[in-house]
Amino acid sequence: MDAGEASRVVLKPHVTEKTFSKVDSESKVCFIVARAAGKREIAEAVEVLYGKKAVRVNTARTIYGKKAFVRFESPSKAKDLATEIGML
Repeated sequence: MDAGEASRVVLKPHVTEKTFSKVDSESKVCFIVARAAGKREIAEAVEVLYGKKAVRVNTARTIYGKKAFVRFESPSKAKDLATEIGML
């Protein structure tokens, strides 16, 4: 997967008070993703775009679109990514 394809899978970070708190407590960062994207595609796209390996991906369909909660190995990796994308 190249960067162009990855950016069509992971559309943008989703920042709310609730998703912001998950960075510290659960090592998760939330993204709005393409409706047709699968969990493996999302994990691969995050690795291509941000260089961080996802441990687990959970998805949910909401009024904002499809959300992906991406868990990382440690809170420090989640914090680093959140800082990189402008959440913190």
